[in-house]
This record gives sequence, C-alpha cells and structure tokens, in this order.
Amino acid sequence: MSTDTQAYGLWSLVIVNSAVFILFTYSFFKPATTRDWRSFGAFSAFLVALFAEMYGFPLTIYLLSGWLQSRYPGIDWFSHDAGHLLEMMFGWRINPHFGPFHLLSFVLIGGGFWLIAAAWSVLYDAQQHRSLATSGPYSHLRHPQYVGFILVMLGFLVQWPTLLTLAMFPVLVVMYVRLARAEEREAIAEFGDVYRNYMTQVPGFIPCWNRLSGGSVGGPGRGLAP
Repeated sequence: MSTDTQAYGLWSLVIVNSAVFILFTYSFFKPATTRDWRSFGAFSAFLVALFAEMYGFPLTIYLLSGWLQSRYPGIDWFSHDAGHLLEMMFGWRINPHFGPFHLLSFVLIGGGFWLIAAAWSVLYDAQQHRSLATSGPYSHLRHPQYVGFILVMLGFLVQWPTLLTLAMFPVLVVMYVRLARAEEREAIAEFGDVYRNYMTQVPGFIPCWNRLSGGSVGGPGRGLAP
C-alpha cells in the first residue's frame, strides 16, 4: 500500500484473494462427498475471515489498539504492515514481509498445499481401484489432507493473526479430527482387519519421524483411505 489511508477498506482485494485461494484449494482437494464439502466449506470460511481483516476492516487491531499502543509506542497500528502482529511485537519493524514469522508462514502454507495435492492424487487412484491407500503421504499419515488444511491455517495465523481466525482454528481442528474418526469407522467397515493393521503402523495426524525416510507401508492394496 502506498499510504496508510489505503491500508484497509479494499473489499475488492478481499473478494479476489478469497476467490483465488478457495479455487486454488478446490483444484487440489476436489470435494466430492458431503463430508468433503463440509471440511472445504469450513476452510473457505477461515480464508474469508482472514482476508476480511487483512484488507477490509482490521477488527483485531481496532479492539487491541489501546493495549498495543501502550505496550508498543511508535508504531502506526493501523498501517498495513502492522497487521503482521508477531513481526511487530517481536521487533521486526523494517519490512515484515521478510521477517522470520512471515517466512515461516510461507513454509507452512506451501507445505500444507503440497500435502493436500499429493494426498489427493494418491487417494484418487485408490478410489478407482477400491483399495487401501498406503503410498505417498498415506505411508506417513492416515489423514494427510486434513493435516494439510491445518498447516495452511496455521501458516496464515503465523503470518496475520486475528482474533476471529484464532477462535476458529481450534474449532476447525476438532472438526477435522471428528471427520477423520468418522472416515476411519467407514474404512474399518469396508476393509476390516486390513485397515486396523494399517492404523497400527501409521499415525493419524503426527508422523513418526523415524519413518520419514522409509517407504510405503507394507500390506495389500494401495487405495481408498480417509
């Protein structure tokens, strides 16, 4: 932004950025079931809430402005750069776009989108064969796409934290865990002991680091996995 008066109220950018990221995610995730649309819709709501504060109205800055100004004087908290709260609060005030938190957010967001895309290609192939997915990301996590969504949201929180998205984040994480558990029950009903054995070898959401250099999980099939 060239001046502080242009920092917010840019609702066209809210619409454009929301649409770009939502369509970008859709191209990777390709929701098909009601459960897929529910998880995708919740993620989309998170993005809209984020960009509404990033370019529309800085509700978090407005509510915290008194405390922020008293604790960190000398900062124009209604400038656009100040929306990178972590960079400002930890003293990186030259250009927050090159600050450590901003760079970390790129890693988390990029890694999350990569995980969603990589998992979808394995899952799609699995669905065509009606078998159990154990290759690619599914050799390390039972629910890599949900983990991808969580990483993207976490990355945006690191880059541009807001009160609304901070409140939404744990709710969405719980929702994704519940959706994953429901999918596991369906997978057990369809694959029985094959899926139970897969569950004993592969964690749901947090990978075992000593397995990251290994190959795919042994066992029959390649395909369908939640």
